[in-house]
Amino acid sequence: MIRKVSILDRSRTREGHPAPEALRDTVELARAADGLGYHRFWVSEHHSVPGVAGSAPTVLAAAVAAATRRIRVGTGGVMLPNHQPLVVAEQFGVLEALFPGRIDMGLGRSVGFTGGIRRALGRDTADADRFEEQLAELLGWIDGTQRAHPEVHARPAEGLRIPPFVLATGEGAGIAARAGLPVVVGDLRGRARVAEAVRRYREEFRPSPWAAEPYVVVAGTVAVAATEEAARRILLPEAWALARSRTRGSFPPLRPAEEVAALEMTPKERELYEGGLAGHVAGTEEQVAAALAGVAEATGADELLVTTSTYDRTALLDSFTRLARITGLSRSRPGGPGL
Repeated sequence: MIRKVSILDRSRTREGHPAPEALRDTVELARAADGLGYHRFWVSEHHSVPGVAGSAPTVLAAAVAAATRRIRVGTGGVMLPNHQPLVVAEQFGVLEALFPGRIDMGLGRSVGFTGGIRRALGRDTADADRFEEQLAELLGWIDGTQRAHPEVHARPAEGLRIPPFVLATGEGAGIAARAGLPVVVGDLRGRARVAEAVRRYREEFRPSPWAAEPYVVVAGTVAVAATEEAARRILLPEAWALARSRTRGSFPPLRPAEEVAALEMTPKERELYEGGLAGHVAGTEEQVAAALAGVAEATGADELLVTTSTYDRTALLDSFTRLARITGLSRSRPGGPGL
C-alpha cells in the first residue's frame, strides 16, 4: 500500500450554491482531512472557470493552514507561467513564516486556457515554454542563489525550507528530474502511461539540495462507498461536467448525481461521459484497497494524491473517511516537516 495519502481539492462549485460557499467547503474539508490523518491538503489555481472557485491558491492555502493544526498545506499547483517568480517566492515565504514546517509549493506549467484569460493575465501560450527557466529562478530566490538581481532578496522566503513539487504535464516529469525535485503524475486511468513517466523520471533524476532521491506522487480520483453503485454515483457529477466542457466549451458547476443520471445526452456527450467514468479507483473498501495495491505495484509511488470532486458533500466526506480507514491513516498520523 502507498504509505502516504493526501488530498487535492479544486473548490468545485455546485449548482444552486454560490462560489464563496465552495471556498468555505474547501476549508471545512481540510479540517476533516486533518483529523483523519491525511498527509497533505492542496488547493488549485483556475481563472475564469464557472465551475471552480479557487483562483488564488496561496490565499486559500493560508486560510486552510490557519484552520488546521497538523496537516501539510500547499498548492497543486500555482501555475508558474502566470506569475513572476519573485512574487511566488514571496508568497510562499509568507506562508512558511506563518506556518513553519507545514507548507508545500506545488508548481504547474499551464497558462490560462482561453485567449481572453491569457490576455487578462498578460501572458500567452509561449510562456509555458519558459517554465524550466522560471522554476530555476524561483528556486534561486528561495535558496539565495539567484544572481540576475543581486541587489534584490525574496523576503521572507530566502533561506526558508519550502519543499517544491512539479506537476508533470507533458515535459514536466523530465523537468522535475533535471531539477532534482519531487514529481506529481496522474491520473490513475492511464496506469501504463503513468508507469512509463515514473520510470523515466527515476532514470533521469539528478539529486539536488531539494531532494536526494526521486519522490513520486501519483494523483487521481478515488471514490469509496458502502456499495459499488454508491461509489459510482460519487463520480457522476464530475464526469458530466467534463463531458459538458468538451462539448460546450465551458466547465459548469456540479449537478446532483440523480439529475445527471436522468439526463438525455447526445451520442458525443454520452461517449465523453462514459469515458469520464472509466478507469477511476472506485468501489467498496475491499475493492478500492485491492485497486490501490495495484497502483502501488505498477508505479512504486511514494504518495497518493486524491482529487475527487462531487456534488454530495456528505458522500464525499464519507469516501475520504473510508479511504483513511483502509489506508491506515488514522493510525500513522503523518505530517510535520519534510516530504
